[in-house]
Amino acid sequence: MKLRVDNPGLFSTVQDLGRWGYQLSGVPVAGAMDGPALRLGNVLLGNPQGAAGIEMTLLGAAFIVEEEGYFIVTGGEMGLCLDGKPAPSWQVHYAPIGARISFSGGLDGSRAYLCIAGGVDVPLVMGSASTYTRGNFGGYEGRSLKRGDVLVSGTADLLAARSVGLCLPAELRPDISNRPLPVIPGPQEDAFTEAGQRTFFESEYSITQESDRMGCSFEGPVIEHVQGADIISDGITLGAIQIPGHGKPIALLADRQTTGGYTKIGVLAPVGLEILAQRRVGESVRFRRATRQEGVEEIRAFNRLCEEAEKLRAVWRSRAAQPAVSSRSAFSGKFLLTLEGQVYDVSVQSLED
Repeated sequence: MKLRVDNPGLFSTVQDLGRWGYQLSGVPVAGAMDGPALRLGNVLLGNPQGAAGIEMTLLGAAFIVEEEGYFIVTGGEMGLCLDGKPAPSWQVHYAPIGARISFSGGLDGSRAYLCIAGGVDVPLVMGSASTYTRGNFGGYEGRSLKRGDVLVSGTADLLAARSVGLCLPAELRPDISNRPLPVIPGPQEDAFTEAGQRTFFESEYSITQESDRMGCSFEGPVIEHVQGADIISDGITLGAIQIPGHGKPIALLADRQTTGGYTKIGVLAPVGLEILAQRRVGESVRFRRATRQEGVEEIRAFNRLCEEAEKLRAVWRSRAAQPAVSSRSAFSGKFLLTLEGQVYDVSVQSLED
């Protein structure tokens, strides 16, 4: 599949699941803000879960299809349109040459993911396709997308065409509704007074305009430290919540720095990260105490969800009737065939009647 950017939207970047393993060298992880949405989109297309997609923020983008292919949009609801007609998110679609993929505007959530069969093919930097715009590397030339950029897919799953029409049922989609965000206390919980801890877990905070992919800052009641906010710098994990000297929390997200010297009252559990990634400036949030075991169970539950989505994909692809959406056969491609000990290169291509 080949896509030409017609309108880049507010802020659209190529992201996979991040550049892990280089924080020791000062390289941020980056990656999708809503990782579960990207992973599920890839599962339904038959891509590896970590295949790169396009993360769009608030407004969505627009693309002209220059080579046909298959795609799905997951995450927040941005009003997907195919050739100007509304099309459902969380469903696999076929896009012919000349089609226009666009969005009418953000309806629910903050970020949506355009996943294409084969994933977005860009040069890997330290093993990842993720864009880190502050460092100007990764993704598409290390920056957000611009009009005229051309994105191509990698090799699509041979059965990708048979996924057309596959839709993830609403009851299996991640719940991004605004509810208290689970926070696992620590690692410097004891740096805050009991009153400060109660303030954090019992108060309402609003998301400020300073929030971005690096971190989400909040406005609200001041959280009291025991002695001060400064500590010897230590590693920053995804979802860590720093409380600087001004006493207001900052949740550190995908583009977070690798180390920091402020006390951290807790770390967002996985579900909390997903919910926060879909919240907007000005919206209010609350926090609640969670346990490490709860976080582990959230990870296990999502892995089970991915397995369920894989089963749905297999059942859908195995059905008898198939829509005629493309002149290409679902089985077009190249194969290695072994016959009586001899290996043959076989190319298969369907012909129009």
